[in-house]
Amino acid sequence: MAGAVAVRVAVVGGGPGGLYAAALLKRLDPSREVTIWERNAPDDTFGFGVVLSDETLGGIEHADPVVYAALRDEFVRWDDIDIVHRGVRHTSGGHGFAALGRQRLLGILHERCRSLGVELRFGTEAPYPARLTRTHDLVIAADGVHSSTREAYAEAFRPSVETHRCRYIWLAADFAFDAFRFEIAETEHGVLQLHGYPYAADASTVIIEMREEVWQAAGFAELDEQESVERCAKIFADALGGRSLRSNKSAWTHFRTVVNERWSHGNLVLLGDAAHTAHFSIGSGTKLAVEDALALAACLEEQPGLPEALTAYEEERRPVVASTQRAARASLEWFENIGLYLGRPSRQFAFNLLTRSRRVTHDNLRLRDAHFTEAVEREFGCPPGTPPMFTPFRLRGLTLRNRVVVSPMDMYAAVDGVPGDFHLVHLGARALGGAGLVMTEMVCVSREGRITPGCAGIYTGRQAEAWRRITDFVHTRAPGVGIGVQLGHSGRKGSTRLMWEGIDEPLEEGNWPLVAASPLPYKPGSQTPRALSRAQLTDIREQFTDAAWRAARSGFDLLELHCAHGYLLSGFLSPLTNHRTDAYGGSLARRLRFPLEVFDAVRSVWPEERPMTVRISATDWAEGGTTAEDAVEIARAFAAHGADAIDVSTGQVVADEQPAYGRSYQTPYADRIRGEAGIPVIAVGAISSWDDVNSLILAGRTDLCALARPHLYDPHWTLHAAAEQGYAGPGVVWPAPYRAGSRRPQSGRTDAPKPRLTLGT
Repeated sequence: MAGAVAVRVAVVGGGPGGLYAAALLKRLDPSREVTIWERNAPDDTFGFGVVLSDETLGGIEHADPVVYAALRDEFVRWDDIDIVHRGVRHTSGGHGFAALGRQRLLGILHERCRSLGVELRFGTEAPYPARLTRTHDLVIAADGVHSSTREAYAEAFRPSVETHRCRYIWLAADFAFDAFRFEIAETEHGVLQLHGYPYAADASTVIIEMREEVWQAAGFAELDEQESVERCAKIFADALGGRSLRSNKSAWTHFRTVVNERWSHGNLVLLGDAAHTAHFSIGSGTKLAVEDALALAACLEEQPGLPEALTAYEEERRPVVASTQRAARASLEWFENIGLYLGRPSRQFAFNLLTRSRRVTHDNLRLRDAHFTEAVEREFGCPPGTPPMFTPFRLRGLTLRNRVVVSPMDMYAAVDGVPGDFHLVHLGARALGGAGLVMTEMVCVSREGRITPGCAGIYTGRQAEAWRRITDFVHTRAPGVGIGVQLGHSGRKGSTRLMWEGIDEPLEEGNWPLVAASPLPYKPGSQTPRALSRAQLTDIREQFTDAAWRAARSGFDLLELHCAHGYLLSGFLSPLTNHRTDAYGGSLARRLRFPLEVFDAVRSVWPEERPMTVRISATDWAEGGTTAEDAVEIARAFAAHGADAIDVSTGQVVADEQPAYGRSYQTPYADRIRGEAGIPVIAVGAISSWDDVNSLILAGRTDLCALARPHLYDPHWTLHAAAEQGYAGPGVVWPAPYRAGSRRPQSGRTDAPKPRLTLGT
């Protein structure tokens, strides 16, 4: 038996994860010696209620029916979420929660461990980890977010602990909420929020959370525990029905996100909060710990040895945990920035809250509660049967029939900067595919401003004529679809190979000189650019205006100024790439000066009725670079100069960036700019499904969604999104030759009679 590999097992920490791991390992192999060290007494616990998902409960039922049966008898179940916003309560149903008291959960696990023969040592500090690893075959560190075991081997585990901006406190009320309740209190000191849910027939968990500066301004720093409890009860008297709150050694604290590069070292392994944490607003701490225990026990059974088992455990759990932590971060940041959303219509506010982590989406919420979702859509202005993505949007004189944008994508297929048949087919196909707006790749304003020899330009009449051929096709064959041009200059990232020959790698021959804000190469081995002189700045500004004039005559409906991704104008904005000491460097206002001069010059020649947008990198994903706060100020500056929308991308400014990739990972920056700068935004970045687009639009996090790779995979992505949602309104139009394909083709036969009886052999 593989389980016999770990005969003597030490568990440090008697929380749910450690207890359940101990019980499973002992049940799977009764010959094991399993010992738990818990420094607190058996009835000591912090927090009050624990929420578990049906998925987690299913795993428990399969692995240990005894524990499952005991939990099942204790659970309080409910379906609704109540959101109270400025005195208005909205209820969304169909969510399916199960909770019980944390103390009762621990009691059930204590009983199970004792019945199986696990040795429980309460009120006892565990021996030093080095001693445990010598005397035991396996040591499980389940000692929580402040794990001393993890810290003892920090060089091996390489933990990262991030402290967040809100203070919170765990309390309880002696009555049961009839739903998961979120309530917002707007006070003279700032915004506070209550998270409450029942965990027994007569008890609820109540978490009070607020930004650090609100906590300080409200005077909580000067209050003792009981005074804090009484103050919270007074602030949320309506939610509590005038009832009191109680504490249990409760203290105000900051949430800390724990990430470890490794989860095991020799025969020592991390589990639960010692390995990873996820914000309480998505209720995953205990869930993750229990699932860790299930996975660890299974891997010890399945693998031939301990090293293989611990490797398999981490490989299985890490992607699940990473996904949960991304959702938890999105949720905690939503609550940190809740002030951005308070002015939204109340139902949209509620929808935004429900979809904050991106795990609950528009389509998912429609399945759970169609009545609530339809009410949000009506308030938003969706005609009956119209998904949010197919509502129109207006920018100056351009009305887009839907909210889908084909994002700019470099094709590297031009010859001498001239777009050819490839561009006609590429952009024409995506226009026929139903998007509201189709954007060109970055079109370069000069020969020296190209990224690669294959980049398209609009610095000659021949190039402009070739673009006219493309815009004429779009306007003639896909009427109602807008086509936009993105103008840019490569700056220090120019004179490189085609992407598939070595992205950002210098040309082997035929290089041209580069210019930039400062003489800094993009990465080691890159060409060093010359810092632009005042006279050269004027020349480049004129190149942009000439290009804009040609673009207008070429028939483009919209112009976007490329100030992102480390290209020339972006290089002026970032403090990492702009080291100038003249009027164009230094403070953010000075770094903005040249990009704004170019914007103004372009706007002066671009037709008044046609909109202009600006693409920015809202963060450099690097220390000392552009911050989210800077991005808001940059957006405000362009808005003040007449920009109609900000296309919010991130990164690609410095080669040593460290992006936090994930689904819709750039959207929070667009959301913040929209909320704080008050300008329409285009969200980009790993938005891959029509459900994501509907969710982001309806929540008010963005006005338009730009998708790149999905449109490479499927040029008719928008048409297919309409077909899959059963939509056939004015927000998307099938070209006449394609109408026969507007319904999904039938697949293989699925109506064969199903077997009614299975006979044994």
